[in-house]
Amino acid sequence: MLKIGVVGAGHLGKIHLNQIKEIPDYQLIGFHDSSAEVRKIVSESVYAKPFESLQELISSCDVIDVVTPTFAHLAVAAEAIRQSKHIFIEKPLANNPDEGRQIAALAREAGVKIQVGHVERFNPAFTAAAEFIKNPMFIETHRLAQFNPRGTDVSVVLDLMIHDIDIILSLVKSPIKRINASGVAVVSDTPDIANARIEFDNGCVANLTSSRISLKNMRKSRFFQRDAYISVDFLEKKSEVVRLKTVIGEPEPFAFTIDLGPDKGVKQIIFDNPPVKETNAIRTELAMFAKSILANEQPIVSVDDGLLALETAHTIIEKLKANQALA
Repeated sequence: MLKIGVVGAGHLGKIHLNQIKEIPDYQLIGFHDSSAEVRKIVSESVYAKPFESLQELISSCDVIDVVTPTFAHLAVAAEAIRQSKHIFIEKPLANNPDEGRQIAALAREAGVKIQVGHVERFNPAFTAAAEFIKNPMFIETHRLAQFNPRGTDVSVVLDLMIHDIDIILSLVKSPIKRINASGVAVVSDTPDIANARIEFDNGCVANLTSSRISLKNMRKSRFFQRDAYISVDFLEKKSEVVRLKTVIGEPEPFAFTIDLGPDKGVKQIIFDNPPVKETNAIRTELAMFAKSILANEQPIVSVDDGLLALETAHTIIEKLKANQALA
């Protein structure tokens, strides 16, 4: 059993505290928050031991779960790595790519494991459909949210789009060739709605749209590849697979077929709705990190994965700034 402590007891930190209690591979030691008032309130509501000292909490644990505001990630991670602790760190990995690279370098030098909290990798709708996504050549994502003042201190790219950036980079095994982006700040000082087009060396194109000023919430991705179309609804926890299968001989009774001509023959259109398990993605990602430590395996979302997503997100942000300067 791994002793774990949580740093940061805000909205998401409280969720992590509650989920950790349900994971057999962890023993929750306690938590630290820089606010004494927050420590008191959370300790009474979550029934977890508050630590006034960050260093004392870290020294008492095997694993540190970093759920602080992003600007504090480097400082907390550096202290945990100094004490040779494994780290689960919420997305984005760091405040900027330079800080992300520092965390990655420190972790490699110390030989500790880091998993980045890109939770959508563990969304049951995505995991149900992932086995069907082989070599996508066009990807379209929409991540739309109703306005919420919480999170508007950062660009919508780091607030929302980075989820889809990570998903796409985990699926497209090819270097990025070109990125274009446009967006606009409507109610905050940074873009509230943005669109990015990522082109890869292998010809794949991804078109991403994110907004935090929409009338309704939406989190959908569509993947197009040879002989298949896969749709994932991250919000409603549904996935759909439409694929073509070559018909040999006579088609099945009532099969939906299409004749593509003498060269390609007859194809059967198959509609699949992969079964989606009812799971808590945050609990799953934390549990899988424990298993990677105990089995001495690479975490599913490694520090390098988190760094690549962060670097790509900041490239998009720079493109947005450049376009705004021209406006």
